Amino acid sequence: MSRLGGLALDLRPLQLDRDFRLVWAGQLVSNLGRQVTVIALPFQLYVLTGSPLAIGALALVQLGPLLAFSLAGGAIADAVDRRRLLLVTQLGLAAASAILAWLAMLGSPPVWALYVVAFGAATISAIDQPARTSAIPRLVPRDRLAPAIAINQAGFQTAAVVGPAIGGLLIASIGLPAAYAVDAVTFGASLAALFAIAPIPPFHGAARPGLAAVLEGLRFARRMPVILATFVVDLDAMIFGMPEALFPVLALDVFRAGPMGVGFLAAAPAAGALIGALLTGWVGRVRMQGRAVVFAVGAWGLAITAFGLATFSFPLALLLLAVAGGADVLSAVFRSTIVQLATPDGLRGRVSALHLMVVTGGPRVGDMEAAGVAALVGAQASVVSGGVLCLLGLAVVAWRLPQLWRYDAHVGAAARVGALGEGAGT
Repeated sequence: MSRLGGLALDLRPLQLDRDFRLVWAGQLVSNLGRQVTVIALPFQLYVLTGSPLAIGALALVQLGPLLAFSLAGGAIADAVDRRRLLLVTQLGLAAASAILAWLAMLGSPPVWALYVVAFGAATISAIDQPARTSAIPRLVPRDRLAPAIAINQAGFQTAAVVGPAIGGLLIASIGLPAAYAVDAVTFGASLAALFAIAPIPPFHGAARPGLAAVLEGLRFARRMPVILATFVVDLDAMIFGMPEALFPVLALDVFRAGPMGVGFLAAAPAAGALIGALLTGWVGRVRMQGRAVVFAVGAWGLAITAFGLATFSFPLALLLLAVAGGADVLSAVFRSTIVQLATPDGLRGRVSALHLMVVTGGPRVGDMEAAGVAALVGAQASVVSGGVLCLLGLAVVAWRLPQLWRYDAHVGAAARVGALGEGAGT
């Protein structure tokens, strides 16, 4: 029983850190609502246009601002009170959902208007996400940072699994306008939590937002090989080993599982990630976190390769995708912990923005890579070759950036505290 207790998600940040608990609970409710819009907007576009290209254009419209404005968002997060900034961004996102609800009430709104709202919401998210991520180390002491990140992952994966189902039910039962309105209302939970917590002001002497501040963040990341390695290893895993774009092809033409098979393939990694996040009670005790990243990404690559070979059994393929999702969430927890511990608070917003760009952009590039290779050699060969290339790329990263393999969380944190004079939880 004690062994099981050691595996279970470490809930100490929720039990001991009031502000973290409030922010996490508010964001969980908000993320569940947000998933309704994630389902509703592509659905509405397809109903209005009858074209899959409209959905592809939506992805580009949303990705562009995240890549273009994230660095500026990170610089703003480092220069202002992050609590106040999050209040503004959450109000902006709630307003975007309310506008979508109003447009849906028109019956056949202009498609361009939906794209404009999606662009605006993505721009706000480019500011919101670095501020939210970089606030976590200010809400919990250093020894509870890894469990706090794991709890965040568990909440996100819960929303990713449950939210789309809720969205489908809402669209079918009460219609698109009310579904968007539900998303807008759920932001109230996040806003209430932010109003209830203490301010998160910048440290004295924080850099003013601007190009110089952005460049300072880029220079810091370049000078820190262990942070750079976490970015590169994630890009390797997502560009070569992310087969999500091929799920429709695999479900319909390889597994012969029909439309429901597409849904099962998409849900399997999220379900595995949720289970993995719920079994992270041990992550806070890991000192060699860089090696944990290497092992997790290796498990991801092996599972994806095996998934590509498992065309003889759809249940086995789903199981392998779930294993890959579990490995991915462990990689995310350890990578995020390394980045947050290795970065001084005055730069966390900007470095978190770089992390966001990697996490957001890598899978989209992976979709293009997987689809391009599939067009040449077939979907199954694309998945298998991608998994193998992920493993080869991992070996290159471990060789060229050995600081990742040698990274000791205890030594790294102690050295940074001594150099910066930071207190616990900053």
